[in-house]
Amino acid sequence: MTGETSVLTSIVTTIVALLIVLALAWGALRLLKYMQDRQIGGVKGEETQALRFLRALPVGTRERVMLIEAEGERLLIGVTAGGITLLARWPAGAVPPTLPGDQP
Repeated sequence: MTGETSVLTSIVTTIVALLIVLALAWGALRLLKYMQDRQIGGVKGEETQALRFLRALPVGTRERVMLIEAEGERLLIGVTAGGITLLARWPAGAVPPTLPGDQP
């Protein structure tokens, strides 16, 4: 009986230690996300976030087209290794046109 009890105790101890490590990792990730959101310019619950990433589409090995929202305005930008170019802009409240393959 002593052997079974020590095995059970070690399993329970291992599970409790794993749960503590997972809880600490989850808390650290939440804290980092909160700090990152505050640094970018908004926290959920505030009226608006200054900058928000919406979508990205790779168009080459190092080139992307990105849709972002800044101060409520939606911007379509082209991002390359050499720079960033504004491609289109939609004012606050306006909805960008959808493509035939987009999901509503």
